[in-house]
Amino acid sequence: MTYSIGNDNLDTAISALVEAGSENGNADLIAEIVTTALKLHRDSPDRGELKLINTALKEMRYSNLVFSKHRGTPKVTMYGSARTAPDHPDYLVAKQFAEKMAADRGWDVITGAGPGIMAAGNEGAGLDASFGVNIRLPFEAAANEFVSPDKVINFKYFFTRKLGFVKESSAFALFPGGFGTMDEAFELLTLIQTGKSDLAPIVLVESEGSTYWTRWNQFVVQELLEGGLISGDDLSLYLMTSSPEEAAEHICHFYANYQSQRYVDGKLVLRLTTAPDPEQLRELNSNFADIVAEGEIEVIGATPQEVRDEDALESERISFVFDRRQFGRLRQLLDQLNDYVETPQKVHPGRLFTAEQAERAW
Repeated sequence: MTYSIGNDNLDTAISALVEAGSENGNADLIAEIVTTALKLHRDSPDRGELKLINTALKEMRYSNLVFSKHRGTPKVTMYGSARTAPDHPDYLVAKQFAEKMAADRGWDVITGAGPGIMAAGNEGAGLDASFGVNIRLPFEAAANEFVSPDKVINFKYFFTRKLGFVKESSAFALFPGGFGTMDEAFELLTLIQTGKSDLAPIVLVESEGSTYWTRWNQFVVQELLEGGLISGDDLSLYLMTSSPEEAAEHICHFYANYQSQRYVDGKLVLRLTTAPDPEQLRELNSNFADIVAEGEIEVIGATPQEVRDEDALESERISFVFDRRQFGRLRQLLDQLNDYVETPQKVHPGRLFTAEQAERAW
């Protein structure tokens, strides 16, 4: 059923307006956005509600525009306290991590553009490899000096800013911080544990001698795991370390073999640099039979849907009917696939957010 206003004259006018705007193959979706805007007008909502929706849409549009020019380089988002002083050990570790990801591994770094850990990340990465996703606050508004103005996106709302972080990144590094860092940590884990976001490496980094993530992990184990609120396999979704080198290696190892994923006809397709050989495939089927809901893990070629979309056709593939529940176990499967190859100095992950992901029913 076509999404429309229900007024033939208006629906025709919308189609004509959209067709006159641009020819990019997305006229149907643009027409739906225009239709939604006119439905809002017809609904006569409160002006404050309209301002919220209007601002959110403009912020998402501009964020997409800025990042769309730089999607050829993988990005890691760094979170942490705005209050961390430049001489604090956590600042130094964050700066070293960013240096290793940018200079040694060829990644860009996204931060919240503020002071503290955010400044450390941008300083370590350098201007050319830095992005800032800034939030307007009553006490803190300007971006730090280590981000170019053309790579700073200013947000009014946390929820649109969070979307920018997650949508544009292929990995996440969290350093000690306050409520915001805790919020981001649990949201990232929730998105991945529930399958709302595809799997991505998450590293929790603290300076040598710090107890920040150690005590956090004690809470997670003692209260969440032992209380039966999460499974033991969920602990595989993150790594704790005090080593910038180990954090960078962990992220790149995640993409040593694994590149991206897609669901096709109810099956999960994992795109790889190198498919497992027959012996490795038998090992995978033996070790991970519990997450295969039907049949077994198979090596396949590109599916007709992927060929149609010219989607990662250079990659090799395995496919199986995933139970869509045990994402910690799926992470362990990816780790085993990555262990089959050596981790290159520079990896080339596929984009975490794609049209296929946006079209999934969940």
